[in-house]
Amino acid sequence: MSHVFSAETHRNLLARIPHCTGREISDWLRTVDEGPALFRFEEKVSWLRAEHDLAYGHAKAIIHEYDLRRAARNLR
Repeated sequence: MSHVFSAETHRNLLARIPHCTGREISDWLRTVDEGPALFRFEEKVSWLRAEHDLAYGHAKAIIHEYDLRRAARNLR
């Protein structure tokens, strides 16, 4: 998790995203899932910021959460 925030900071950012953006995390995760097939973390963050005018920290937290959930699905 070197390129992201501490676990606590990540949770705090996720909790604030719906208030700041007007969209739930599940909606953002669906947006990323339906977006372009980018591979690198920073490419995904840049796309999300440019496409949806998000703050860097919010975009980074959304992509990190997306990657965490995708990895958890793959482990099942």
